[in-house]
Amino acid sequence: MRPAPSVAPPRVAVLADDLTSAGDGAAPFRRAGRPARVLLSGSPLAGHGQEDGVLAVDLGSRLLDEAGAAARTREAARALSGAELLLKTVDSTLRGHVAAEIRAAREGSGRRAVVIAPAFPAEGRTTRHGVQYVRGVRVDESEFARDPAHPVRTADLARLLPEAVPVDPGRPEELTELLPDGGLFVCSAATDADLDRIVAAAPDHRAVLWVGSPGLAAALARHHARPAADGEAAGELPPAVRPLVAVGSANPATRRQLALLAAEPGAVSAVAADPLRAVDTPVRILHTPHERRADPAELTRLLAASVAALADRDPFDGLVLTGGETAEAVLRALGAHGIDLHDEPEPGIARGTLAGPEDLPRVPVVIKAGGFGDERTLLRLHALLTGARADGYASR
Repeated sequence: MRPAPSVAPPRVAVLADDLTSAGDGAAPFRRAGRPARVLLSGSPLAGHGQEDGVLAVDLGSRLLDEAGAAARTREAARALSGAELLLKTVDSTLRGHVAAEIRAAREGSGRRAVVIAPAFPAEGRTTRHGVQYVRGVRVDESEFARDPAHPVRTADLARLLPEAVPVDPGRPEELTELLPDGGLFVCSAATDADLDRIVAAAPDHRAVLWVGSPGLAAALARHHARPAADGEAAGELPPAVRPLVAVGSANPATRRQLALLAAEPGAVSAVAADPLRAVDTPVRILHTPHERRADPAELTRLLAASVAALADRDPFDGLVLTGGETAEAVLRALGAHGIDLHDEPEPGIARGTLAGPEDLPRVPVVIKAGGFGDERTLLRLHALLTGARADGYASR
């Protein structure tokens, strides 16, 4: 028996283990015509969003131990079990408490059938025969296996979830036959078309707990697209004159992106707020030290405090945040309870405005997961905030 939800359900609910995953999971639905809000962990679930919209909740569970992560996921799944579409996001490289959170979400939601499809083809993350790859390399043999905070231990979903049944993407009818009896189903996928077939194979989406990365979210959003109502179309966000880029991710891809942005003419890059105050340049960057000898959580806290100090004394009018823990810490330090999504400028990247108390400036913000993008991603996102040509940096 499905438990009664404890809050009025949105049309689409997204449960995520960190902030970037929440934004990634909600952004495709926003692009498909639905209003969307992303909430920080610990924020009350009631009173947010619209009945026909999307509520994506950052559970903050990646920072917890396994038992704590499962408990928080179970509680949120129970509260939002009445949503028409319920998506539990997982990292497309399988970082975090993947198995424990899937089982907890299933228990909390009361949904007997669980479809697990972590592929994100747009970022080179694919699932073949139940094994997760990033650009052709098993994730447990990639740079994500050396992640300092959340190293990947296995790429094999059969090891993570031995009770799950594997499903071949070339036989979607198999999933159609299996779902009514319930169970966990791991779906391999190498393309967006594979994910579309998986989504189309489910006869009743309300009866399924969907588990995946932005690739699955996009497939579900395509299937549940909603034309925007009159007056609902998103306008352009104002261009930023003095934006700030805050980089807390230690992922090598993000550090390469940081190096290119920091090399721009006039760019000022620092690990504390003071060197950036009263600097007359549109390229201001705060980042954690390249040599991470201190506790990563403490470095993130210090970075967030530096952003808040700049907001008080030398305000910025746009933000780029990279790394889920960094984004959450910064938003909390600024007094925000989340973001209202505007669009998804690139796969896996969310853009919106700060959501919070009435006196909180609605600053445009772009959030990117640490491992996403090519070497010029930060250059493009900075250009997007300032209103420069989107291809301005790439043409250099």
